[in-house]
Amino acid sequence: MAPKALARACTRLALEKKAEDVVIIDLRRFNAPTDYFVICSASTEKHVRAVADNIVEGMKKKETRAWHVEGYSVARWILIDYVNVVVHVFNDVTRKFYSLETLWGDAPIEEIRPRVRGGGK
Repeated sequence: MAPKALARACTRLALEKKAEDVVIIDLRRFNAPTDYFVICSASTEKHVRAVADNIVEGMKKKETRAWHVEGYSVARWILIDYVNVVVHVFNDVTRKFYSLETLWGDAPIEEIRPRVRGGGK
């Protein structure tokens, strides 16, 4: 799977579990260890794990396995490494503390919004 498509697939899976403030940071023009970061927040440790689990399991169904996952036991920041895409699932406090968006402030950032389903008046 191409890196951008992988990043987008991870964002969709995160949103399925109600992840918040989902962004894709394009790091290709920098001397970065990966092409894209996907960053999202979850409200509790249980929510962080649920988002991370959905991403890992959903990508397995697409025959894409994570190279490395860390932070699962504490669940304040779970990192899922797909080599060309690294997903960061944070709890709110930890995301504010590390502020990865600020660290990579010169990189293009795409905010991902959940799809709004029709059905209103």
